[in-house]
Formats: sequence, C-alpha cells, structure tokens
Amino acid sequence: MYEPVALQSDPALFLAANSPDMPVYFFAPAILDAHLAQFRAGFDGLVTFAVKANPDEAVIARLCAGGIAGFDVASPDEIALIRRLCPVAALHYNNPVRSRAEIAFGIAAGVASWSVDDAGELAKLIAAGVADCEIAVRFKLAVGGAAYDFGAKFGADEDAAVDLLRQVAQAGFTPALTFHVGTQCRDPQAYVTYIHAAARIAARAGVTIERLNVGGGFPSARDGTPLDMQRFFDAIHSAVDAFPKRPALVCEPGRGLVADSHAYGVQVKSLRAGRVYLNDGIYGGLSEFPSMIVPRFHVVSHDGVARCGAADPRIVFGPTCDSIDQLPNPLPLPFDLEEGDWIVFSAMGAYLNGVTTRFNGYGDRFSVTVDHL
Repeated sequence: MYEPVALQSDPALFLAANSPDMPVYFFAPAILDAHLAQFRAGFDGLVTFAVKANPDEAVIARLCAGGIAGFDVASPDEIALIRRLCPVAALHYNNPVRSRAEIAFGIAAGVASWSVDDAGELAKLIAAGVADCEIAVRFKLAVGGAAYDFGAKFGADEDAAVDLLRQVAQAGFTPALTFHVGTQCRDPQAYVTYIHAAARIAARAGVTIERLNVGGGFPSARDGTPLDMQRFFDAIHSAVDAFPKRPALVCEPGRGLVADSHAYGVQVKSLRAGRVYLNDGIYGGLSEFPSMIVPRFHVVSHDGVARCGAADPRIVFGPTCDSIDQLPNPLPLPFDLEEGDWIVFSAMGAYLNGVTTRFNGYGDRFSVTVDHL
C-alpha cells in the first residue's frame, strides 16, 4: 500500500514536484512529538497509545522512541506488532470481548492489564489461568460531549460494575476501573462525571482500586478550533479527589495524540455540474466522513499553487462504482477548482491507516514524511 518517499518540506511542494497518481498521506513527526510531550508533561499518570488509532509502524516506533511505555491493544495482531516494535512496553488488552484463543495469545505475550464488562468474560479469563495482573472493570454512562459514544457496545452499567468489581477483587486480581467518554470529546466535564461515578462504584463495592484508566476520547484540532488539552488534564486531576485514596491514573489517547500529525491529499479526477469526483472516498481514507465532522482542508493546483476562489459547495464522490461512496454533505470548494487539483485534508492521522479497503481495486497511496503540514 505504501510507497515511502524521502523527506519533503511540505505537502504542496511534494505535490508540485512529483505529480503523484494516487492519494498521498503526509506525516509530520515533529507534530506527533509535540503532542506526546504535551500529554507526558500535563497528564499526571501513565500515558499509553491506542494502537487502533494508527497502527503504522513509523508512528508506533516514533512513540516508543519518545517514551511511551504502554499500549492499548485490541487483538493478537496489535499485540504482535507492539511486541515486535516495542518489546518491553506494557500491554493493556482493553477490548472486553475476546475468544479463548485470543486470551491465550495475550497470556503468552505477557498482557499486564485486561478489561472486562461482563461476568462471563471475567470467568473466561479465570478459566484460562490469567494471574498476577490487573483487571479493570469497564463501565458506561449516558454522558454527552463526544462525536459519538461507545456505550452501545461496551461497558457495564453502574450496578453491574459494582458487582463485577467485587468479583475481580475476590478473585485476587489487582482491581481497577476504566471507561471511555466517546470519540472526539470536547467537554472536560464528561471525564469529571465518569470519574465521580468510578468513585461511587468503588465505594459501593467496598474495593480500593489501584488504578483508574480514563480511556481515550481526547480530541484533535480537526475542525481548526484551537485546543487547550490542559483543561482536560486539570479536570481529571481535580475529579480524582472524589476517591478517599487517589488511584494511579492511566490514559489511552489515540486520536488526541496522532490525528494532527498527518494530512491527506486526494486529487480531483473529474468535474461535472455541481459534482466532484476524487481518487479516494469513504471506502478509503475518507471513511470517517459519514460519522464525523469534515476536517479543515485547503486546495492546491497540480503545480502547488493555492486555490483561493470563493467557496462553492459541491457534492463530492469517491472513485468506486458504489453510489454510496459520497461525502455526506456538500464540500465548500473554491469556485476555480480544476481537474487535477489536490484537496489536502488536515488532522487525518487517526483511523485512516486501519480502515482503508481495497474495494474496486482502490486503496493504494504514497506515504510521505514532511517537515510541517
């Protein structure tokens, strides 16, 4: 899928100099380094990375070199990737639904922390011989503030979490709690609400938890709005005072760490009245568009010159023969847009790598490292 290209200064210069014939994924390591430094300086606990957000080896290796000591993994393939690139990193297997074969793989790989949201899943871990590790009970609340929440699929309600936490402690595991506020959460109060609920759950269960994993959900600057991540960190740190004995903290950002470090260039293949056809769409790098806000973007001509015409909303289609391969809303593109121009979307470092398909034979792209975006 990837054709690595030597370091370039910025996307426009690369596009003008190389005239690529497929989409281009731009990676600015300096931005990733800065986001990691922000989390490590501002968050009072262990910062891990959710591998699902971007399993690219260059990203994982950069994070490992930058001091990430743990990874949130969800499958044997992700476990194997981390063991190969960061052999001594802690593995937190936080997908709460696992087959018995997946549990055995995790045990063999030395998983340090497992999450559960159901008594049957805890029983499977016990039967498999999981021992000398942490088990975090995952719970859910009806809390807004995110682009979409994960509670429909994972998480025990408060009453069930109380019972499950007791079972974890009685079985001799290191007890912990975890939650996920939902992706692209822009309201620090959501974390506060969850942390206060965690304190209630622990108190009702009569269990002193060792760690509280506040999950992911930290936002990127995808829509161009400046973000003050310290607001989130301060809210979390203050909320933990609800515990009589403060547990150690863990976070597992994915999008919040990596999204802003990448941009994605797609080319205009064809123009028709009110319609634009691109060389990638929702089966590829634009797969999140149906469920997420459209990120900020800019348009450059084939020779790297910025298009500055007045916005002209157009219906935008991807390259496949499927009619649903369409962005959900018209895109405000410059009126002087031409065939061969490039739309460069910002903050595209999360999930693009993991979900691109090969439908209709599309899915190839160049991977280019740049100094800045």
